[in-house]
This record gives sequence, structure tokens and C-alpha cells, in this order.
Amino acid sequence: MDTKKGGLPYGAYELRVLVLLGLAWGFAYFDRMALTFLAPFVQEDLGLSNEQVGWANSGLSLTWAIGAYVIGRWSDLIGKRKPFLIGALILFSACSVLSGFAWSFETLLASRVIMGVAEGPFLPICLAIMAAASGPTRQALNAGILQNVFGPIVGTALASYTLVRIAAAYDWHWAFFIAAIPGVILAFLIWRFVDEPERPADEVHEKPAGGFLPIGMLAQRNILICSLVSICAVGSIVVGSIFMPLYLDGPRGYDDLVWSNVMTVVGFCPAVGAIVVAMMSDKIGRKTPLVLFLFMMMLAPAALLWFNGPVVLLAGLMFVSWMGLGTFPLFMGVIPTETVGRLQAATAMGLVVMVGELIGGVFGPPIAGRLADSYGLDVALYIQLGLAGLGGIIALFVVETNPAIVAKRQAAIA
Repeated sequence: MDTKKGGLPYGAYELRVLVLLGLAWGFAYFDRMALTFLAPFVQEDLGLSNEQVGWANSGLSLTWAIGAYVIGRWSDLIGKRKPFLIGALILFSACSVLSGFAWSFETLLASRVIMGVAEGPFLPICLAIMAAASGPTRQALNAGILQNVFGPIVGTALASYTLVRIAAAYDWHWAFFIAAIPGVILAFLIWRFVDEPERPADEVHEKPAGGFLPIGMLAQRNILICSLVSICAVGSIVVGSIFMPLYLDGPRGYDDLVWSNVMTVVGFCPAVGAIVVAMMSDKIGRKTPLVLFLFMMMLAPAALLWFNGPVVLLAGLMFVSWMGLGTFPLFMGVIPTETVGRLQAATAMGLVVMVGELIGGVFGPPIAGRLADSYGLDVALYIQLGLAGLGGIIALFVVETNPAIVAKRQAAIA
């Protein structure tokens, strides 16, 4: 039986990698989303405006974007994944502690900026390791589970449920301190139980076509389209993640535990979306589910703006809409990897993440925050809705990359 370095059967090792990397990404996202769910507490305690809340998040997005590409490229160039992953886990855990010590907008922003450097390359490197450990028929499924099952369940559902309760029972400082613990534990587990992926012998000295520079990557249609989709989707999700809790707490008038429960429910739906989108993309191709589920992301802000029914139904509508996050593994991971190949995988994924975070993640929150300060929180939700719709339109121009679907089409043409 084919085995990996650890001596485990292939499938068992693949499952081990999936669980450990999934938990690592989940708690990385947990630390990123901590400020989102603690924003009502932090905003009141530090006297922050909506625009400052937006800048605290966009500062992280800025360095997240730069780190995603630069360190992802570095990882590809030297052919190493694991050291970057362990270092990132330790660094962003330390930054969560620094966030807990923040006493002003400036100190909070500084801690988030440093955290972004560590977390930016985290997902591309995780997906590159996962791709190397995955069977050929489980690439999309494993990428979807890693990014959109563990990420939202741990980073959204668990974060919303636990952090708000810790902040309500003690204070928001302690919530940040506790958020740092899992990352340190997972750094040790990954060091101990995940092997450095071996590069195929014929790829070790191969010079990538087009190089690693952004202009070379963006010359390829799918990388350009995925980057544009990333701008819209990341912008929509980041703006929504920041301002939906504030909208539920403010204009909607729900108490802390009620809106926390709503966001906890929402945290589970990307996991469902990830499985559905991955299975659909393996069966019918990448493009159709990508377009369909991007448009579904418009439903959550629309429901918050115009639905006046019971909170349970509101949570249900948001659940369906947030399944659109199942598209992220496609345009950030699977399609770029299938477009450029494994040798350039981390660079391509890092570039798509960088463009999305640099434009959608950096500029979206402060612009939405300033407009919300001037015209009300409704404006932020309109921005969220519009970005999701634009992303769906742009995705119509993606070229199909599913190997089975492409082979069938080529056979039909022949």
C-alpha cells in the first residue's frame, strides 16, 4: 500500500493533514474575526467611530494581501511549506495577545497590521500542502472542506459564540488573550505530525512559464478573472462581517446574545456551501456553481435591509446567502491551481488573495465605515450587496478548468 513519510496509509495521512490544517486555518480565521465580533465592546470601550473600526480591519487586510503574495512566492521559490506555516501560527497567536493589550485605536491598528503579515500567506500555503497530500479525485473537496468547513465553523460560529460570551462575562481583553491559545497548540501538532511535501523530481529544477511576477500571472485570463472576483467577494464578505453585527446590534436592536446566536448560525452555512459547491464543481464544472453561489451572497444584506419577519427566518435567509462563501476555495485555490499547475500554486493563490484583500479588503471597510458614519449603517449593507452581484457577473468570464469536464468537451469537439 502506498504510504506517506509518517508510515500511514495514504488515505489516513490525507485525513490527518486535512484535520490539522483545517483546524489551523479555522483558528487563524478565528483570530482574524475576533475583532469583528468584539467590535461592539471594543468600539464602546475605546470610543471608536465606524470608520476607525473599518480601518482596524482594513489594516489587517493590507498586510494580509502583501504577505499572501510575497511569502507565498517565497515558499514556491525555495520549495518549502511547513516552516512558513508554523511561523505564521506562532506570530498571529502573539498578535492576538497584543490586540488584547490595545488601549487606543493606534495600538489596536498596529496589532492587526502585524497579524495580517502572518495570516496572509497562511491559506495559500495550507492549500498547497493539502493539494500535495490529496488524492486526484479529492482536490476540490479537500480544498473546500479545509477553507470553508473548518474556517467558518471555527472562525465564525465558534468565534461568535465564545468570544461574545467571554467579553460579556469578563471583558473583551480576555477574549483576545484566550483566542491566542489554539494557534500555539496547533503549531506544535503540525510540526510533529505533518510532513514537508515532496516536490516531484521533474519539477524541482523546472523554471515556471511566465515566472512568478504578478504581471506574468495576471496575463493569464483565469488568474485575472479570479483576482477581479476576489476583489468583489472579499470586499463583500469583509464589509458584511464587520457591519452585520453592528447592524444587528444597532438598527435591528437585538441584544448581544441574540445577534451572537444569529452570527453563530451564519457561521455554519459556509461549511454546507463548501461541500455543495465542491461536489457540484467536481460533477458539472467549476464555473456554474461559482457564478450561482456568488449571486446568492446578495441575499444576506438584502434580508437585513428589507426583511421584517421573525429573527429565526432572518437567520435562515442569512444562512442560505452565506453558503456563497463556498465559492472561495474555487476562485482562490482550485481554479488558479488548475490553471498554472502545482509548481506555481502558492504564488497564483497568493496573488488572487493579495489582489482581493488589497483592494476589496483594504478599501471596502473604511469607505463603508465613513459612509455609515455620514448616512447610516444601511449604506454599508448596500455596498456588501453590490459587490456580491458584481462578483457574480465577472465570474461569467471564467474559463472552465475541471480536468474531467475539459476532457469531455475536447473529446466532443474532436
